[in-house]
Amino acid sequence: MKRGLAIGNILSPLDKAPFQVYLDNTIQIADILEWVLGQVGRSEVWQTSFSISEEFLRRLFFIEKSGAVSRFSLILDHKATNKTLSLWAFISQVIENTYLADNHSKVLLVKSEAGDTVSVITSQNLTRGNRFESTLIATDKALFSTLQSRIEEMIKNHSVPLYELLTQRIGAD
Repeated sequence: MKRGLAIGNILSPLDKAPFQVYLDNTIQIADILEWVLGQVGRSEVWQTSFSISEEFLRRLFFIEKSGAVSRFSLILDHKATNKTLSLWAFISQVIENTYLADNHSKVLLVKSEAGDTVSVITSQNLTRGNRFESTLIATDKALFSTLQSRIEEMIKNHSVPLYELLTQRIGAD
């Protein structure tokens, strides 16, 4: 998020706005994750993206270190494999479960220990580009359930765990 700007200037609290959207160049997806966790508490997180950057991983490291995330599952795209593998050591220390699939979606799902659900559908990768990005944030349980079941199906039937790819690559060297 740009310095001096409060997320509350753009978004309303989740309990006041069950569906909200923005088209802006100031909020990063890590800002959204922190904002959601601050409202719903300790949660399980699912994230899909085409690619990820070291900057996002650093933010996530501190979010996880705070104890706000109980479990994190990440799906990235196969086409970003070289970049992903170069960050593998860092990714494996921060994210519990990382998968590669033919994926271009950018979805963030948060399910709190209390049962609150938040779905975020965005155009933003897990990188910092300071570009205008569109995002929908919803607390609708049916929407969350649909997205979660599709993500779990992608993990189970259409992805490869990142650790398997790394093991194969190390074995080949």
